[in-house]
Amino acid sequence: MTVVRFAGGPLAGIKLKTTAARWPGGWFTVGDTAGLYVPVHRDPVTGVVLAEVRVTIPRRW
Repeated sequence: MTVVRFAGGPLAGIKLKTTAARWPGGWFTVGDTAGLYVPVHRDPVTGVVLAEVRVTIPRRW
């Protein structure tokens, strides 16, 4: 299991638990905003990944 902590964008401050051994990043949506998050640091002791937002876009229906 990997724990991902989000910095910036629509998911700022949220923690995600995932079963992926190596979290590659991805698009996440909150309300009408989508954000592309990429891993920028992995703590070698705890394995926690810090993910930063690279792009945010408004979603259009």
